[in-house]
Amino acid sequence: MDKKISSAVIHRMPRYFRHLCDLQDAGITRISSGTLAERMGLTASQVRQDFNCFGGFGQQGYGYNVAELRAAIAGIMGIDRERTAIIMGAGNLGKALMTNFNFTKYGVRLVAAFDSNPLLIGTEIAGVPVYSCRELDRVMEELQPEIAILTLPKIHARAAAQRLVSAGIKGIWNFTSIDLHLDMPQVPVEIVHFSEKDVVRHKLVQKIILAYEKYDRELARREAERKALMQQKLRAEKTEKNTK
Repeated sequence: MDKKISSAVIHRMPRYFRHLCDLQDAGITRISSGTLAERMGLTASQVRQDFNCFGGFGQQGYGYNVAELRAAIAGIMGIDRERTAIIMGAGNLGKALMTNFNFTKYGVRLVAAFDSNPLLIGTEIAGVPVYSCRELDRVMEELQPEIAILTLPKIHARAAAQRLVSAGIKGIWNFTSIDLHLDMPQVPVEIVHFSEKDVVRHKLVQKIILAYEKYDRELARREAERKALMQQKLRAEKTEKNTK
């Protein structure tokens, strides 16, 4: 492709893809530029211009075939083939992502998670093995992941990102609350800030937030059950002691 495509258009492609996935899941097979634009908060003209940058996909009077457009955008984004990923940070957010988010839908397969918590190291979360951060270089060399997802505390984010880049990672999805300015601009960093209204409205982030809340509720439920069992045990012991 000879003409240069603006970064704004490129950054809208993942949004188009997510909306098209939702449409396909809902059984919708065809959509007009106007309807798609309304869903995304754009104009129909903007949608057509964006797609024309890649040769155009629709037919006048018909609109866009949802499945074909989704496949075309997947090809543009490079997710028409499976890519492997690792998660840095297997705490609450990392667990919520691994347990509840469908990465395979977006062409991503999680192959490993890393954490410094000895209680997590050596376990599996949703089938994903958790390794010590000290094993990062070895596991990276063995598995050759392409994408890293950062869900670790922000104070460790920059150092972790630089280490990942040095180890050969090709892209970073940053869920920490700081901007990462890497020394290697060829490694794209997708930043997700929960405080930004336009991002929070994304279905992806909504799913993650809901998953995070679900995980917290589950922890609270388990803790309540544990306390109830302890109280029940204490009452039983007290009753047994009084009967002797």
